[in-house]
Amino acid sequence: MKVKALELLFADFKEATLQHRYITNGHIEPVLKKLAGSLKVETIGSSVLNNPIYGIQIGKGSKKILMWSQMHGNESTTTKAVFDLLNTLISGNQSVDHILSTCTIYIIPILNPDGAKAYTRVNANNVDLNRDAQARTQPESKVLRKIFKDFSPDFCYNLHGQRTIFSAGNTNKPATVSFLAPAQDENCTVTPTRKIAMEIIAKMNEVLQDIIPNQVGVYDDAFNLNCVGDTFQSENVPTMLFEAGHFKDDYGREHTRKYIYMSLLESLDYISRTNVDGNGFESYFIIPENEKYFLDVIIRNVKTTKDSESVDVGVLYQERLKDNKVVFVPKIEKMENLDTYFGHREYHFKGEVILDSKFMPLKIESENDFVVVNNEKISLLLK
Repeated sequence: MKVKALELLFADFKEATLQHRYITNGHIEPVLKKLAGSLKVETIGSSVLNNPIYGIQIGKGSKKILMWSQMHGNESTTTKAVFDLLNTLISGNQSVDHILSTCTIYIIPILNPDGAKAYTRVNANNVDLNRDAQARTQPESKVLRKIFKDFSPDFCYNLHGQRTIFSAGNTNKPATVSFLAPAQDENCTVTPTRKIAMEIIAKMNEVLQDIIPNQVGVYDDAFNLNCVGDTFQSENVPTMLFEAGHFKDDYGREHTRKYIYMSLLESLDYISRTNVDGNGFESYFIIPENEKYFLDVIIRNVKTTKDSESVDVGVLYQERLKDNKVVFVPKIEKMENLDTYFGHREYHFKGEVILDSKFMPLKIESENDFVVVNNEKISLLLK
């Protein structure tokens, strides 16, 4: 689909009730109620704390696609994009009718409702569900496995979010969206199954390059059978990892949700129109690998004491849940030469002394809303 068409669809069908980073069952349940008249909504299981896990099905085609989001409870951007997508698919817009006639799509919008409510990566038993694919010790893992077996998908979409530290290769461009066609074996063999996933990712990358050039990355494909994507890939179901990352000043991930939405819709359009056989996989390898070259704030060329050598100070935001909102707390992460790092925000000085918010020498891992340089307060809070 054309970029302009995708942007217009997003503007028309964005789910306005879902905003920022804190998305829970309580937020999506009114939306599910609204959607229930147009598609199938069901409860497919319960979490550790007995919160419902919902499933959504739409379409009547032979190509079956399974998506799940918020396996990690604090990775909510893809959940927002999924509901934007569902609004589009039920809209009656003729530009998406072919998707519904050729595809059947099953979506688990929040696989880890306990983690979503607590805003944590793990579930209520402190287990990372994305490392539980083989043992399946957790009720949420068993729910996903049952749907996978019963629905028997032709394609899997593993929807996640990533931190602000990632760059698209060794550049000053953030990895706003990242993908992976997970490995199928320990040798990371480029199998026919992986080639199909790679081909679809390459098509999504083509669209994204027109709107966020050089801001797409891929993850290292080191094999771990305990990860869900690797497990499903190893069972010969083409599986794609989506990672919603950072866009400039977009800590609420509202811009990024659009790029995830565009990726989802473009991929569904491609699958619906194409017999994806993996022959178009090679373009996948032009996407740069994710690197960790970003910090949220860098203050360059300052001294921690009057007689010390100049250093750079790097700050990373800690995401905290406060009064049912996600807030970003600045923490001093590094004090060293940071020439190989980029800051999403940077300040430059000429060897002046830097002090913490209590006008004391700055310390690694301390949390400060501001620092003082040359008697000037520099706010580290989000602008």
